[in-house]
Order: sequence, then C-alpha cells, then structure tokens
Amino acid sequence: MRQYVVYLRVSTEDQGRSGLGLEAQRRDVDVFLTSFSDLPFEILGEFVEVQSGGDNDRPELGKALDLVRKTGAELLVAKLDRLSRRVAFIANIIEDKRVRLRVASMPYADTFQLHVYAALAEQERAFISARTKAALQAAKARGVKLGGMRDATGKRNDAKKAKADVEALKVIEIVRAFQAQGLSLRAVAGRLNDLGVKTPRGASWSAVQVSRVVQRVGGSSAISRSAS
Repeated sequence: MRQYVVYLRVSTEDQGRSGLGLEAQRRDVDVFLTSFSDLPFEILGEFVEVQSGGDNDRPELGKALDLVRKTGAELLVAKLDRLSRRVAFIANIIEDKRVRLRVASMPYADTFQLHVYAALAEQERAFISARTKAALQAAKARGVKLGGMRDATGKRNDAKKAKADVEALKVIEIVRAFQAQGLSLRAVAGRLNDLGVKTPRGASWSAVQVSRVVQRVGGSSAISRSAS
C-alpha cells in the first residue's frame, strides 16, 4: 500500500492569497490522490505550518520528515514552494535517501525535474524583485508620484500583465531547452503536457500558447510548427 505524509504550509500573507491557502492546498492533494496515486493508499499524518518559506527551522516539517524516515512513506506537498522557497533547502531534502518527495501539482516530475523547477523558481523571484526595483526607480526619475491613487481599470490590467509575465518566466527556460533540441511549437507543447505542467489557466498546452510565452518573455518563436 502506498503511504503518504502530507505537509501544508502558509505564511501570514499567504493565508489570504488565492491558490496558496490551506483549502487550495488540500484540494490539490486530493486531486493527486484520487487521479494520480497508486491504489490503495494511506495518509499516515498531516502537518500544517504557519511560517515563511524562507525559514529553514520549521518544527512541523521536521515532524513530517521524521515520520517519513521512520515509516518509508512519501512526503506529499501541494506545490513545490510550499516546501520551501530556497533551492538549497529543497535540494537537501531531494538528496536525502530516506525521503521521497512528491508534489501534487507536478505528479509526473522526477527528482531531477523538481530540482530544475526549484532553481528556476528561485531565479524567477530574484528577477522579478530586481525588475520591480528598476521600474520604480525609473518611474521616480521621471517624476512619477508613487503610491498615489490609480485608475481601477489600469490597476487590473497591470495585475493581469504582471501575472502573465510571472507565469511565462516559470516555463521559459524549459521551453527554450526544448527549442534548442529543434522541437516544433507543437512538440514543445506536448513535452510540457507530458511533464504535467499546466498553462496559467490550468489547461493543457498548445503550439499557440507556447508561442505566446516565448514572445512575452522576449524571443523568437519562429520554429517549424510541423516538425516533430
């Protein structure tokens, strides 16, 4: 019988953020268990932490890992960043021979792919932080008053654009790696679907969506659509 130890984490700011709350994490775990897990399965324990993902000293995670090592069960998290936001921290857990990590939102990812995703996510956060600071500095230099009231529609449009930029950055390195192999847009989409990677709206990838991601980040998507 397949056995799991479930670990859920929220920080104070995450609790009200869509997609990161405990309810959303439990939903992702339930989808994994009902659609992707071997049957039958057993949940040996659930551990909930309210703490920043940047903190390495987390008591509930320690308890979850102790139970995993003791029983041989798999550590199951909803999303990789719920485990940690630090690639070194995630790498240490992945390299622990007594721990097998499963991520509900990436049901087919192996340890190598999880390591790659963690590294890309850390790069993404660093890039977004640097880009935000640069944009604010540039706006300030132009005499733009920061922090004032803005048009509600403009705010919504900016938020949508920022979200699309973030989602594109999450997959662009993987897309470019496949492009470097000479794969077509359709083939790249197929590989992303095989890896269990979803589009920002939670759907499967198509050639058009891959092209939009490449163009959004800033690059050429001019590869053959018909090549295998």
